[in-house]
Amino acid sequence: MPIVIRADDPSATPARELILAHLTEMAGFSPPESVHALGIQALSDPSVRFWSAFVDGELAGIGALKLVDEERGEIKSMRVADAFRGSGIGRRMLRHIVSEASARGLTSLWLETGSTPEFHPAQRLYRSEGFVPCEPFGDYAPDPFSLFYTRTL
Repeated sequence: MPIVIRADDPSATPARELILAHLTEMAGFSPPESVHALGIQALSDPSVRFWSAFVDGELAGIGALKLVDEERGEIKSMRVADAFRGSGIGRRMLRHIVSEASARGLTSLWLETGSTPEFHPAQRLYRSEGFVPCEPFGDYAPDPFSLFYTRTL
């Protein structure tokens, strides 16, 4: 299954639709104060790099890298379209983001994900790609609905 990952506009269809589905799903799993997913406007900020993954021209997933400073980045909005879950799209997107972060000279990546069972596949993916649990970072506070990970590049 050939996967094409390219820079994309988060406000363009179909990326916009997948972002909105992601936000809706996150709101169903966590209370509002524990949902840290970025909306379309935030994903369009110049400090954010946004990519879409396509399989045979169909949107299969999205992911973003938010530049925190010259050395650190935060992975945001990792989402695989329902029809492509379990097919390796998330791993390919994660590796793409790690590669892009390394190419930009970043020395570490950070991320927040949910702690409930719905997020177990994401947690396994991050750990399998070298991310380790850490304390809340940046503006995050301890939250029973959040887990935090980091990886040195």
